Amino acid sequence: MTVETTPNTTPAGAEDAGKTPAHQHVYERLRAMILFGDLAPGQPVTIQGLTTQLEAGMTPVREALRRLIAEGALIHQGNRRVSVPILTLECADELGFMRKTLEPELTRRAARRMTVKRLRLLTQADTDLNHAIDQGDVGGYLTHNYRFHTLIYAGADAPIMTATVDRLWLRFGPSLRVICGRFGTSNLPDKHMELLAALRDADVEAAAEAMAEDVEQGMVQVRTALAI
Repeated sequence: MTVETTPNTTPAGAEDAGKTPAHQHVYERLRAMILFGDLAPGQPVTIQGLTTQLEAGMTPVREALRRLIAEGALIHQGNRRVSVPILTLECADELGFMRKTLEPELTRRAARRMTVKRLRLLTQADTDLNHAIDQGDVGGYLTHNYRFHTLIYAGADAPIMTATVDRLWLRFGPSLRVICGRFGTSNLPDKHMELLAALRDADVEAAAEAMAEDVEQGMVQVRTALAI
C-alpha cells in the first residue's frame, strides 16, 4: 500500500471553486437532486419551477437540463416539463449487468493503487454510512453510500469506466430512495466491511469479489422494490 507524501492535497481547480460558471453550479445541484431521489421518478417538474427552486436563471437551468437529458437522467415530457425516468425491471437487469461488469474491475484497479489516505477516507465514509443507517437517515445513507463507492472508483485511474459507472448511478440512484421508503435503512445490506478488510490486506481479488456481491445485493433490492 502506498503512503501519500505529496504536500499539496488541494483538488485540481479548487482554488477556482468560487468562479464555477452558473450553468455548472446548477447542473451539479440538479444532478444531486436526481441522484439522491429528491426528484421522484415519473414526477413531472416544470422548467420554471426548477428556476425558482434552484434560484437560478432560465439559461443555466436549460443548459443543465440539456446535459442531464443527454445523459439519460431526465426525459423531456413536452410543455416545458421534464421528469426522472421510471426504472423498469428490464432496465434494472441491464444496469445490474453493467454494474457487475464494471464496478468490480474498477475496485480491482483501485485496490492495486490503494493509499493510506484513501483507505482512511473510505473507512470514515463507511462509519458515516453506518451512523446514517442506525439513525434511519435516508439522505445520509444515500449520500455516504455514493461517497464510499466513488472514493474507490476515483482511485482506479480509469476515467472512461469511472464516468460510465457514474452515469449508471444516475439511472438507478433515484430508485434507492424508493427502496429506503419501503424497506427502511436498517434492511439495506452491504459488503463494505468485507471490502475494507480486503483493501487493508491488499487482497485485490477479494476486494473485487466483495464489490460484486455488494452490487448484486443492491440490485436485488432495486428489483424487489420495482416488482411490488
